[in-house]
Amino acid sequence: MEELIFHFGNDVVFVRIDNANILFGNTSQGAMIAPLQFLKLSKAGVIKEHPDLENNPDWQKEAVRRFKEKIISLPNEKARGDYIIEDLKKHGYIPKFRQKKGFRVEKII
Repeated sequence: MEELIFHFGNDVVFVRIDNANILFGNTSQGAMIAPLQFLKLSKAGVIKEHPDLENNPDWQKEAVRRFKEKIISLPNEKARGDYIIEDLKKHGYIPKFRQKKGFRVEKII
């Protein structure tokens, strides 16, 4: 299991990676952690990544499905964490810390 911590504005965002299961949470929601399908996705952000979903009525479900496929295709938790770090950095999230299997927290540079 690996955990990532990001800053986004005044919020602290948590990402927990447990094999192919990815959970997200933030301090504005009381540090509740939830899977991707329960998060509110921005349609503009999804269309920026996947332009073919613009007129799809199930755009949110399809975006979640594609994300899960991408995550499963990566070989291990480190690769999944690296992918999430790079992806969230593009959207203004500032990566701060990474913790692997409950060991000491490492600062992300």
